[in-house]
Amino acid sequence: MSTEPFGVAIVGCGNIAARYAEDLRRYPHLVLRGVTDLDPARSHAMATDVGCRTYLDSDALLADPEVAVVVNLTSHRAHGPVTRAALEAGKHVFSEKPMALRAAEARFLNTAATARNLRLGAAPIVLLGELAQTAWRMVRNGGLGTVRLAYADVNWGRMERWHAAPQPFYDAGPLFDVGVYPLTLLTGILGPAVRVTASATTLLAQRSTREGQWFNVESPDFVVAVVELADGTLVRLTTNFYVHDPARQCGVELHGDEGSLWLSTWFTFGGRLEHSPSGEPYRDVPLIRTPQVMLPWAAGVEELARVAIEGGVHLTSGAHAAHVVEIIEAALSSARGGTPVQIQSRFPRPQPLAWAA
Repeated sequence: MSTEPFGVAIVGCGNIAARYAEDLRRYPHLVLRGVTDLDPARSHAMATDVGCRTYLDSDALLADPEVAVVVNLTSHRAHGPVTRAALEAGKHVFSEKPMALRAAEARFLNTAATARNLRLGAAPIVLLGELAQTAWRMVRNGGLGTVRLAYADVNWGRMERWHAAPQPFYDAGPLFDVGVYPLTLLTGILGPAVRVTASATTLLAQRSTREGQWFNVESPDFVVAVVELADGTLVRLTTNFYVHDPARQCGVELHGDEGSLWLSTWFTFGGRLEHSPSGEPYRDVPLIRTPQVMLPWAAGVEELARVAIEGGVHLTSGAHAAHVVEIIEAALSSARGGTPVQIQSRFPRPQPLAWAA
């Protein structure tokens, strides 16, 4: 990769922004130029902590010629508009998940990026990790035979018990907030989805912030979806904002004709990987290599910057993220209508990382 520094700026100085800023230090070719937030006091405090400038607003940030990549860490509903403005300003963009809350908006963003020869990427970055790459290699090498079934459990607890501003999460719902992780993992390893059937409900309709302010849950806080992939694999995904993590049902299971595989987590780069050949007891599988960091927040930003310079398909592409948004939108539509919903989009199949190939 070029030794010239690649300028990065962050929009949104909320709960995870400092983690991105800290992790960016691990990449000497990435330089954090500055940050901005709707709350000037918050952006100023973060800029002081991490040693960068603060922009008066996003317009000032986008006008800075030293900024090549915008990292979009705003709230769920702001992801689409902020990404669109950055692309229109000629910036590459890496967005936190979900990339958008509507499939049409996600498709528009990808079209806009392509038309301007810009790179668009989005979290989750789980496919970049050692746990996912090791599992993916076992599948490619036939260690499970033909994979026909996958289970994914996302128990993310009650956001209001730990997050200072939980309402936006309940507005978006658990599929958009955390269901994106196993959906990204499984479609990345096994291929795109073609149909979704889902059921959804609200388990706890009223929640209270830590300050005692009550609010109503706007989206279902419990969703079960069956996602049919193009290769015939069926994925059963359960997501909720009710059952605490850790829970007894956790991680991702892959079941094939010749064996099964369990990933203890769909979130971090490291974790337990266990293999059961043809119904035998599960045994530990060593990872291809040991993760340097369990959750390197800025790894997706680094990958985007690298492919922006060197070219190629990246594992956190906007096209893949848009496909996942369509799956989620289809699941919620199926839950409302009571019928399966077809998935129309596809995405360039990602290739495993060189060290795992």
